[in-house]
Amino acid sequence: MQKSLVIQHVRSEGLGIIAPLLAAAGLAPDVIRVYKGEKPPRSIEPYSALIVLGGPMGVYEEDVYPFIRDELRLIESALKNSTPMLGVCLGSQLLAKAAGAAVYKGKKKEIGWYDAALTKEGLSDGLLLGFPKRMRVFQWHGDTFDVPKDAVNLASTGLFPNQLIKVGRAAYGVQFHLEVTEAMIKDWLEVNSGELKSLKGEISPARILKETPENIAELHRHGAAFIKRFLRLAGCGCTI
Repeated sequence: MQKSLVIQHVRSEGLGIIAPLLAAAGLAPDVIRVYKGEKPPRSIEPYSALIVLGGPMGVYEEDVYPFIRDELRLIESALKNSTPMLGVCLGSQLLAKAAGAAVYKGKKKEIGWYDAALTKEGLSDGLLLGFPKRMRVFQWHGDTFDVPKDAVNLASTGLFPNQLIKVGRAAYGVQFHLEVTEAMIKDWLEVNSGELKSLKGEISPARILKETPENIAELHRHGAAFIKRFLRLAGCGCTI
């Protein structure tokens, strides 16, 4: 059986809708929970795909979170071997860093539902074919990244122009949360209530709760389509 490697940084940011799609594709996930002290392997072999999830830490905080160095080395191994990789939120920033780009704090935080627009390159990318030019996506981040050399940016928002990058043949970094479920959003609002209070009304939890039922089904349609196409890059031979 083919296997996928998943890096999870915090309890609350799991696979979401990716989990059943991995099962349907026959790509059994080995989940490395770094928040429990589990260490990522040095090499991507023998895995068919790498998925790196989100988290509140910064890529530039290697001294505070030593596992970041281990993850960067692992991602570099995936890029060298052309192993399909999907980075979500923090995972996208780690991909950008591993590919040689800068990662840094943004001017504002982007939390909640936002419009993302596909770029010219995004509209023609194989994983995004047939997607609308603009779509509602769920965000929770304050950091951002430059586009690595020889990579392309596939989507942007008004606050952060680099939202979805493709590096090489099969490595994708998605700044927004295409994996998130309604239950996860409610959990994040509770777990991160201190962060929201510190923003002094800039972000409205009530608005997020109101907009989630209005947008979650569309996000799931687009997220599932994107992930299924990504998993086919891993050679799953599936019909999902």
